[in-house]
Formats: sequence, C-alpha cells, structure tokens
Amino acid sequence: MLSAGIDEAGRGPLAGPVFAAAVILDPGKPIRGLKDSKVLLAERREELAAQIRARAIAWAVASADVAEIDALNILRATLLAMRRAVEALPVPPSEAIVDGNQCPTLACPVYAIVKGDRDVASISAASILAKTARDALLVELDALYPNYGFAHNKGYGTPEHLAALDRYGPCPIHRKTFAPVAQINLPF
Repeated sequence: MLSAGIDEAGRGPLAGPVFAAAVILDPGKPIRGLKDSKVLLAERREELAAQIRARAIAWAVASADVAEIDALNILRATLLAMRRAVEALPVPPSEAIVDGNQCPTLACPVYAIVKGDRDVASISAASILAKTARDALLVELDALYPNYGFAHNKGYGTPEHLAALDRYGPCPIHRKTFAPVAQINLPF
C-alpha cells in the first residue's frame, strides 16, 4: 500500500501563498531525523528536504495563491493546495494521511491525524518540503518587495513586518482578508 503523507506551510502569515506537500516514503530508503519542520533549524530542514527528494518513492509540492486565499478563506485554500500536491504525485497513492483535523477531498481514502507532523514520518517529510519551498519563495519575493523583510519573517506578522505595513501599506502578495492587512485603508 502506498500511503502519502500531506502537510502544509504558511497558514498563518499575512503574505504569500500557502504551500502543501505530499510524500510517499520508500521504506527501503529510510531518512533519519524526520520531524515537524517547525522544530528543525533551517539548515537541517534543507538537508532533510534534499534527502526526501532523493529517496522518496514520490513527492510533490503545490500551493494556493493569495487571490485564492482571499477568495476561499485560508482553510479552503490550504485544502486546495493539499489536493493539488496529491494530484501532482507521479505515483498515485492508495491512501493519504494529513496533519491536523481536516481532510482535502481526494480520489483515495484520506485520514486526518492531529500532530501527525510530529508522529508520522511521511507527514513530517511533507511538512519539511512544504516549509522549505515556501521559505525559498519568500526569499525571492523579498527581492521584489524589500520593504517588508519577507526573507526573514516569511510573511508572518512580526513587529517589523507590522511596522512596514503601517509605513508602506500592503503590497500585491499581502492577504487582503487577514485582519492586520484589511485594517489598512490603502489601495492594493
């Protein structure tokens, strides 16, 4: 049975897309040190991401953009990104397990596991791929929108990011429906 682990990155930030990854690990090629991406240092996440891409039976990363987040809401956009990631797998899974308590609609059976990114290796792997892909994009977007510190804050509402929002207003990658952005009465 091919089981795909699914997780997301970027539900809470004020800017940028939400990412999801799906990973089918190869039991014959174990990867040591898989954990929830949030508890790993950035350098270790990058090392593990390379191992996951090299050793997994299949993996895919997908996203839902800011317009989709604003139109659908963050939960529905996250589930959309998850579905896209599973559909992009080069090998279809026979089942999927997702971190959390909400499941995307998939062609295969799907199960939710609270704290799955901590307890299930394939979900940990998906967590790592989603986080490293999103972080890389935010570093790129920092070059386009340098006033907000995206390379450092990854779009989260840090004091510096909130101060930049107050000073410069939102940029095109800000989530207009998120309260700190919506409260600014400037045109997008």
